[in-house]
Amino acid sequence: MGLLLLITLLSILSFASAEISDKIGINYGQLGNNLPSAYQSIELLQSMQAGRVKLYDANPEILKLLADTKLRVSIMIPNHEISNIALNQTAADEWVRNNVLPYFPSTAIRFLLVGNEVLSSQSDQDIVMWHDLVPAMRNVRKSLKDKNITDIKVSTALAMDVLQSTFPPSTGEFRSDIRDTVIQPMLRFLDRTKSFLFIDVYPYFPWSSNPSNISLDFALFKSNSSIIDHGNGLNYTNLLDQMLDSLIFAMGKLGYPDIRLVISETGWPNSGDIEEPGANILNAATYNRNLIQKMTTKPAIGTPARPGVVIPTFIFSLYNENQKTGQGTERHWGLLNENGTGIYEIDLTGKRSASEYAPLPAAQNNVPYKGEVWCVAARGADLQELSAALTSACNEGNGTCDALAPGNECYLPVSVTWHASYAFSSYWANYRTQGATCYFNGLAEETTRNPSKGACNFPSVRF
Repeated sequence: MGLLLLITLLSILSFASAEISDKIGINYGQLGNNLPSAYQSIELLQSMQAGRVKLYDANPEILKLLADTKLRVSIMIPNHEISNIALNQTAADEWVRNNVLPYFPSTAIRFLLVGNEVLSSQSDQDIVMWHDLVPAMRNVRKSLKDKNITDIKVSTALAMDVLQSTFPPSTGEFRSDIRDTVIQPMLRFLDRTKSFLFIDVYPYFPWSSNPSNISLDFALFKSNSSIIDHGNGLNYTNLLDQMLDSLIFAMGKLGYPDIRLVISETGWPNSGDIEEPGANILNAATYNRNLIQKMTTKPAIGTPARPGVVIPTFIFSLYNENQKTGQGTERHWGLLNENGTGIYEIDLTGKRSASEYAPLPAAQNNVPYKGEVWCVAARGADLQELSAALTSACNEGNGTCDALAPGNECYLPVSVTWHASYAFSSYWANYRTQGATCYFNGLAEETTRNPSKGACNFPSVRF
């Protein structure tokens, strides 16, 4: 009887150790039309010695391939399924039956995340989903429990915009529109089920939006100085710790100071648009290498508010993904190129010192760009697709394509590339303040060279 109890205790401790392992994880996104196969991707993850992988769905092919590997797996319920699962226990049971039971335990699913950054969207429909989030988490956990599955923790991935105050960390506080109605019951659920709070933390964004007041070295873990939070007396040597501790203090103010954290996404873009400062290979490699060193050091470093605590961490992302929309950085967070080769050398184990890496290309854009930028047809873009995009841009009105009418100043030369370039620049200039980007499904690119000719003046965006 004593031996059986010892074996049981060892099993529990083994699982707990796996839960808080310091092995680095990778986010495996699939928003690209030129990415390696799922089989090749799993091979790459293993060759890179990743300890974990996080998916943005429950892709059956990938989950089958992950069986009997050493990778610990996080899967996700897509946002659009949350409300139905919240309102219907049968729907939760069905999701678990279809997306967990066929693979577990051969595939080491350790976390089931209900949605991704659900609380970041502000549309009326999404606000309804806010209030369905925690009920959906409860229903999913009940489904797992009814199947005697206790090794899978249920959580959700949040972004830092759930906080209305982050600096200094001691002032950390959740947004008033979600604090009592969503966050409080969520923290109660995570605390009761001994689960983790998953948080997407990107020092790149606060730095790039305020590079004159935030040191780049501070964002890249290279600072030789510290910043004191006079609200708690703690010293901070990097921006990531500040961001994490602001969340920790916010949770403490709601009565939950001890809920464990997982960094569900972090990283640095290796490229981006002209006006996006600091998005380059040197900074991306520096950030991720230093991050890995910090998160794999033994004993664990933790943060100033939680020294010595392991924080499981997933780097975003495995690949550059060419079908992601938005600014150029959105498509350039990968550790690997679309063909599976490394964008820069990286050691996920943290055993390789900085001096052992080959030199990196010098950074050319660490200060914000100031000047004019035009949006033109990308080199090599398919003419048929360009023609369709041209029509779409011109159909938006607002004088976008008036200059392209026969006899007007930009009508000549009559070519799809010329007309599309003008339309893209004009559309971007007209609608950038409403969120338009120079992307057009990959058919456009930014340039600092004025494409105007003769009497035809291309509209531009000035930074």
